[in-house]
Amino acid sequence: MDRVLVVEGISYAYGDTVAVDDVSFDLGPGEVLGVLGPNGAGKSTTIKMLTGQLEPRSGRISVLGLDLQRHRDAIQARIGVCFEEKNVYPTLSGRENLAFFARLFGLRDIDLDGLLARVGLQERGRDRVSNYSKGMRQRLMIARTLLNEPDVLFLDEPTDGLDPVSARTIRRLVRDEAERGAAVLLTTHDMYEADELSDRVAFIDRGRVLAMDTPEALKLVHGTRSVRVRLRGGSGVEEHVVELDGEAAAERLRDLVHGGDVLTIHTEEATLEDVFVEFAGRGLT
Repeated sequence: MDRVLVVEGISYAYGDTVAVDDVSFDLGPGEVLGVLGPNGAGKSTTIKMLTGQLEPRSGRISVLGLDLQRHRDAIQARIGVCFEEKNVYPTLSGRENLAFFARLFGLRDIDLDGLLARVGLQERGRDRVSNYSKGMRQRLMIARTLLNEPDVLFLDEPTDGLDPVSARTIRRLVRDEAERGAAVLLTTHDMYEADELSDRVAFIDRGRVLAMDTPEALKLVHGTRSVRVRLRGGSGVEEHVVELDGEAAAERLRDLVHGGDVLTIHTEEATLEDVFVEFAGRGLT
């Protein structure tokens, strides 16, 4: 199967407020698509439509070759979904939470301890979730998402507000799942996360997809490449920025290097946020 997710012209509105407006894209096995946009851009509403929690006002969604509206139950058994809300049971232990949700899926012989180890909770699996930090609860949510070895993963802001250790653990799991062959749709407003994890990124703002391509292609085509040179001068440190796409860039760079005491030279490129601002006219926050 070349495409495990095909989205064709979906739209959704809350009353008179359009949240998602004629969005189309596709996703292949083993691919990570980062949907990048500010809060309120339509990312979460899009995921809710893709997972069958909201029905599009128009358009069509196909998951694993099946029409979502006609085969919702069959599709939901083969996907994994993780939202920002920490909807776990605080009075149960982490292990008991996983066992409960495994029963809901009808799954048996699940290596719960191995799954807890994957998310760094092997030492806390028998503790009540009420004693977990925010990062630990999110890692437990990710473990729950992986119970059924899903073919498609939908992750809505999975590292938002987390400590660095938890965020790093979740990012590693995203890469591992993609290597296993799962298709991953990841929404985020974190440009670093999108750049690090995504094979392609889609910029979304005010419910519309503004651009979609690989991070590198977007930065090269729409960004400005430059070199930052720091020299030791008579009055301290001088800093010069040479835009590589400008005229006589090579000559200016050579003059700086040969004409002063060079401290550092760093290449710079546009960030995904820079490119997003070019398209949307505003930042990601």
